Amino acid sequence: MRLDKYLKTARILKRRTVSKELADQQRVYVNGRIAKPSTDVKEGDLIKVIFGHRELTVRVLMIQKQVSKHDAASMFEVVEETFIKKENEIL
Repeated sequence: MRLDKYLKTARILKRRTVSKELADQQRVYVNGRIAKPSTDVKEGDLIKVIFGHRELTVRVLMIQKQVSKHDAASMFEVVEETFIKKENEIL
């Protein structure tokens, strides 16, 4: 399955266009390599997405073309989630 479609189907990102734009900006990695929106995603792959102030790494558990909102979370497991703090930002 295409990377941009997987991110949308698994509900990691809300829209496929957002997935495509992030990949075009080189902010999506599959198995440590910069990925294009058309990159083929397989079970066991590690996907890292950098968006906003967040860096999310997930492992692909299942590939399905359609999945209910309730079952979407079973398509992946979160390996790591970090929040990126900008230099001039005060928490």
